Amino acid sequence: MSSQNPIQVTSLSKKDTLISIALIGLLFFIFGFVTWINAILIPFFKIACELNHFESYLVAFAFYIAYLVMSLPAGYLLKKVGFKKGMMIGFWAMCIGALLFVPAGLTRTYGIFLTGLFTLGIGLAILQTAANPYITILGPKERAAQRFSVMGICNKMAGILAPLLFSAVVLKSTDSALFKQIELMQGLEKAAALDELIQRVVMPYSVVALILLVLGFFVRYSPLPEIDTDSESDEVSTANAGKNSILDFPYLVLGAIAIFFHVGSQVIAVDSIVNYATHHGMDFMEAKTFPSYTLTATIIGYLLGISFIPKLISQKTALKICTLLGLTLSCCILLFSGQITLFGHQTDISVWFIVLLGFANSMIWAGVWPLALDNLGRFIKTGASLLIMGLCGNAIMPLLYGYWADYHSLREAYWVLIPCYAYLIFYAFYGHTLKSWASKK
Repeated sequence: MSSQNPIQVTSLSKKDTLISIALIGLLFFIFGFVTWINAILIPFFKIACELNHFESYLVAFAFYIAYLVMSLPAGYLLKKVGFKKGMMIGFWAMCIGALLFVPAGLTRTYGIFLTGLFTLGIGLAILQTAANPYITILGPKERAAQRFSVMGICNKMAGILAPLLFSAVVLKSTDSALFKQIELMQGLEKAAALDELIQRVVMPYSVVALILLVLGFFVRYSPLPEIDTDSESDEVSTANAGKNSILDFPYLVLGAIAIFFHVGSQVIAVDSIVNYATHHGMDFMEAKTFPSYTLTATIIGYLLGISFIPKLISQKTALKICTLLGLTLSCCILLFSGQITLFGHQTDISVWFIVLLGFANSMIWAGVWPLALDNLGRFIKTGASLLIMGLCGNAIMPLLYGYWADYHSLREAYWVLIPCYAYLIFYAFYGHTLKSWASKK
């Protein structure tokens, strides 16, 4: 167990609680920075490593399948060494993943890039397994969605900055012409141009690796308290008396499936929009800003959540509204087409429906987590691990999208969003109320 004795959440002062939330907010910023940079890596690797759509979405697969592999082990790791040492290990795993980009860039080997992304994902799985239950229990449960909205803003602000910063460091203003020239090149000339292109990632990821190493030490020796998550109130203890594992909580298991479909649909909206916009005739250097538009729409949703939950609407109502909106916008992507000019961009109207999916997705994560972890008591760490496993939806759903994009069309591929939002509607209206597999109580 951690050398710092675990304490009860109720014993934290208001100042300690705010400091803890601020530190977890920093973690969510880092999650966002490392995660949403994939929105640029996917089209960048597609060009530099000469990939089809399916192969390019292996970026998301390699990164997020780590959550499926590591989440339950992460829960046991946190139980053994405590939150802070566990998060330090998570940062150091991410550091190793970032360092793998160096040999991958020097040799233009896509497999090593994917290994690096998988290792980054392992580290993030540990960090997410620790950070999300922290935010769930640091305060009143009816305000959990509000706290998650603050964390979401930290995450998505990093998501807005990451592609733009990556583009500024790695891409050049002349790259649009270069990308067209590469398509016409052959042999050694093409290989040399692609080598030069891919080697641009070596220095940025070397710097990222150093930062992650330092952050590991920072979080280990930070004032973040080691919170006791194993003790239960008498009421929760009585309710969980017959429970032997996390599988005895239907609303938790169904919540993990909801996370699977939510993150899968969210990452498709962000990571596919550059390729989709260029498919409709937009220049790559112009299209690279669209992931930031989608994430900005998400931040607007978070701000509304912070303002109105729970004063005007409950977090359950916000979840219901967002899931219904997500299904509606998904149908609009498939049904409506035609060129429009908005914010100085001329493109197909369906591109803007994808941007608006960012708004629809805003309160789903914040709505599902408190409902799924409600009254888990001593099962909260392994329960959080199960929910983090749901993040492998980010690995599976983009591959399905990429397959359909290659064999049908980029627009038709958005059909994969329909079952995602249909299930999320089920969970928002009914699934979260199931306390027993036998019958609803």
